[in-house]
Amino acid sequence: MYYDNILQTIGNTPLIKLNKIVKGLPCTVLVKLETFNPGNSIKDRMALKMVEDAEKAGILKPGGTVIEGTSGNTGMGLALACIVKGYRLICTMPDKQSKEKMDILRAMGAEVIVTPTNVAADDPRSYYSVAKKLNAEIPNSFYPNQYDNQSNVEAHYETTGPEIWEQTEGKITHLVVGVGTGGTISGTGRYLKEQNPDVKIWGIDTYGSVFKKYKETGIFDEKEIYSYLTEGIGEDILPKCVDFDVIDLFEKVTDKDGMIMTRRLAKEEGIFVGNSAGCAVQGLLQLKDKLTKDDVVVVIFHDHGSRYVGKIFNDDWMRDRGFLGRDSITVADIRRRDNNELIYVDGDAPVSEALAKITENNISQLPVFSNGEPVGSLTEGVLFSKLLENPDLKAEGVNTIMLPPFPEVGPQDSIEDVSSKFSKDVSALLFKQETGDYKIITKHDIIQAMAN
Repeated sequence: MYYDNILQTIGNTPLIKLNKIVKGLPCTVLVKLETFNPGNSIKDRMALKMVEDAEKAGILKPGGTVIEGTSGNTGMGLALACIVKGYRLICTMPDKQSKEKMDILRAMGAEVIVTPTNVAADDPRSYYSVAKKLNAEIPNSFYPNQYDNQSNVEAHYETTGPEIWEQTEGKITHLVVGVGTGGTISGTGRYLKEQNPDVKIWGIDTYGSVFKKYKETGIFDEKEIYSYLTEGIGEDILPKCVDFDVIDLFEKVTDKDGMIMTRRLAKEEGIFVGNSAGCAVQGLLQLKDKLTKDDVVVVIFHDHGSRYVGKIFNDDWMRDRGFLGRDSITVADIRRRDNNELIYVDGDAPVSEALAKITENNISQLPVFSNGEPVGSLTEGVLFSKLLENPDLKAEGVNTIMLPPFPEVGPQDSIEDVSSKFSKDVSALLFKQETGDYKIITKHDIIQAMAN
């Protein structure tokens, strides 16, 4: 069996159980892993649907141009459709979106126009306004407008909802979704509620977005709107695709909490996904008191972590924004840029060799190894005092004067744990990498890590 083109591989993504991160919850938590779509996100579903519905309506004609404002994932889905169907694609994107998203779109043949994030939706510079303007200026062009286009909602009503219902054998009790355009939660939620009206639909929002307050009060409060770093969810407008009647409640998640959880999903569950996935799981944990042991929760994971490598998965970027404190710096972080081989001396080597290595490499301490394992240590101070007492020691074996091995630390040990191991008699530590090779950590390394 084979597919005629890449578009035929969209959908039928797997449902996977979460284990470690949700250990404290009484219920079963499953994730709909949309990264298995060819464009690595759930937006492939609705992008194709919008294009095909426009073709059927005669809005999009051969040789036409598709113009869309996107945070990246819809653009990728549109890129796949445009490549297969022969359309030109122009994407407008706010500048807060990751560089990876922009680079991927360009790699797929899209023209990308970057617009300022920190402007009102109706500002002529916003990515919504720029897309509309280009649509008015370019002949034979189509502006999908994913925020108001009901094909967005219908794509999930026709595919995502039925898949989840079938995969859970109708046992789903809660759907948790990060809300941006609203198409995913509205279409999927409507289908599930038609099968069982008792299914709860929970939307995850971010601070700086209007959704939660509007759901609870019916008031569009502009005071709620401010710039935020979270990508893919939250809005400063009310898209027509958001069906507030389908959504039972909204829960807000902070930029920091959502991003930290996104990193945890990779490290603890082996699921490398994007910002909205971390926010959705964090929101679920915040709502844990509403869950019971009989509940089956499905969380939709929208996109892939590769689109956030330069931001959420970049320690420096996270620290610059205060999302990783010093207590989060680990041994692995300290050594992450060290590509130098470990300088050591064999236990059977003469003391003169150890002395030469210390002086030639301008170091103060030296681990002693035997058969690839640490058996002792030497320091500049010990060598100095021993040689003063007996200059003839240069010809003796290192093992006659060595001290005990430097203490070993693990890759996830924090900077505080590591620092406490230094003492008058311990001037360095050893760290064994996954490859089996050792690295040395000194007080100077700790100071550098704290300074950065």
